[in-house]
Amino acid sequence: MEITRHTFSEQLETVIKDINESAFIAIDGEFTGLDATASGHASHFDTPEERYNKIRQECSDFLLIQFGLCAFKADEEKRRYEAKPYNFYIFPTPLTRHAPDRRFLCQSSSIDFLCSQGFDFNKLFKEGIPFLIPDEENKLKAELERKHEEARKSGSGLLTSPYQGSAKKNYASIPEEQKPFLDNICEQIAEYLKGQDKEPLVIPPCNAFQRKLIYQTVEERFPDAHIETKTGEKKIRYMEVTRAKSPEEQQKLLKEKQNLEKMELDIQVGFTKVIRAITSSGKLVVGHNMFLDVFHILNNFHGTLPADLEEFKAVTKSVFPRLLDTKLMASTRPLQELISFSGLSDVLQTLQSPPFLPVQVDVAEGFERYHNGAGALHEAGYDALITGRCFATMVNYLGTLQNPPKEFTLPSSHIVEPFVNKLFLMRINDIPYLNLDGPDLRVNREHVFHVTFPKEWKPSDLHALFQPYGAVQISWLTETTAYVALHKKENASMALKALSQHVGSFHVISYAAHHLSKSTRFLSASSPAPLSSPSIPAKRKLKVNEADTVPRKAKRHSLTDEVSPYPVIPEEDESLNDSTTETVQHESCNSDLGQKMEDGETEKTKEKLFDESGTW
Repeated sequence: MEITRHTFSEQLETVIKDINESAFIAIDGEFTGLDATASGHASHFDTPEERYNKIRQECSDFLLIQFGLCAFKADEEKRRYEAKPYNFYIFPTPLTRHAPDRRFLCQSSSIDFLCSQGFDFNKLFKEGIPFLIPDEENKLKAELERKHEEARKSGSGLLTSPYQGSAKKNYASIPEEQKPFLDNICEQIAEYLKGQDKEPLVIPPCNAFQRKLIYQTVEERFPDAHIETKTGEKKIRYMEVTRAKSPEEQQKLLKEKQNLEKMELDIQVGFTKVIRAITSSGKLVVGHNMFLDVFHILNNFHGTLPADLEEFKAVTKSVFPRLLDTKLMASTRPLQELISFSGLSDVLQTLQSPPFLPVQVDVAEGFERYHNGAGALHEAGYDALITGRCFATMVNYLGTLQNPPKEFTLPSSHIVEPFVNKLFLMRINDIPYLNLDGPDLRVNREHVFHVTFPKEWKPSDLHALFQPYGAVQISWLTETTAYVALHKKENASMALKALSQHVGSFHVISYAAHHLSKSTRFLSASSPAPLSSPSIPAKRKLKVNEADTVPRKAKRHSLTDEVSPYPVIPEEDESLNDSTTETVQHESCNSDLGQKMEDGETEKTKEKLFDESGTW
């Protein structure tokens, strides 16, 4: 169901009801941009803190312009779900003079892509649902209450002028060229007040300065007149004059006007109410590769996000107590062994074939837009629907691995818990997720080096430099810097000893030393510095050989399996040497999973499902 500004108020109660009755909610978002790279491209060797701050610094000015929400109601007896997908157009149109007038960024490639997918920008700008963050809402409420309190204390009934109370202080001198204009208006008002016409006198549109002159002149000359500015078609402002009412009638009209102003503010809060309803429900919120979705939801509807990652995690959990990322789920054993590619459309296609049995999901009546599989990828409502379908199917498959197997597994099952509150991190192979529930994984990167070199260098030069120590993976940072990782980790100390002593055109230091120097520079700076140098041009990135990039299907492990800290070489299967590894042992995501399994489950099944080690 498509919801715009004109249908939002009448549909909001139904949307909230569907959220509260759901077994889980799936979401998706579309944005005006994805990647402003002044703080550096996403690197394979970002820490979670670096990745978060790159997104925070460079993506905060993009807007979330379409939000997909699909509420899935479970019928355990019939082993099916009823889905109610909503597609919201969102745009921060200021509906009142005091509402924020936002500025935002657009990324041309993102806008072009949305156009290619049939995105209706006319509908967005004309009918998008407004929103306010809590601080903005509280500020506007306080201002409105102050204004209403002043009107009450003045005892003057209807305010005849927005300048009343300070009219003399702000009195504007009347220029000679405006006197004929004002005389004409005054003649019209005097004639109107003498007559019996019940309809208001409409003063033709004029500019803001002329309206101010009219207000102060009417206040002086016509105490029996009430004048008010209104907004007509195409946002043209005009004025209406009516006869002053009795004190009782004036108070009644004043109350009606104040109630209207409160209602306008409530409308301006807009889509923020949906996010609050999701928060209040406490439901599991499912998304696919949802880090950016979560970031933009919080940034647009909650407020400016903190620089500290741990504070961001706390904010996230206060708004979304339970999140689940289906991309991480599909990229992790045992599902990873069956799902070759983890893009949403690829996952959907894979789940149509054995050993998976698609769950019956019926789109509810009144949601014909997506009946019988109809819909388009990259429309947020449809993407939310298929994300939920994929989640339900994967959960059901995990249920079949229990002993005895379950034919229908609800999302409230304990087998879902290892995936909860872990957001997939793109392109970081040794730290696959951001852990909202605790410390993030710490890994050994002794085999990774930071290299500075002349801008004329190409990937082949870096390969040649490290050739004595084996194959490498290159992750460009700028035109003159890159991270280089050895595939043969055992050669790391030898490579560092030999290359770090070189004095000349290139400079090699360890990954740890580079991070330490960055931290020192950051602490000594008077203001926060960018996390990395300006981004490398796209053409330089395209020169990198396929061997320099992460394999499309690097092996992903279970959230509960021990993994190599840098699993980018498919044929490499060496285990970590505890004596040389600086990883920190973390509490298992599912340390008590064995106790939560149904009675009769075998030890073999427990090992198969999420037998987590300390590394992951």
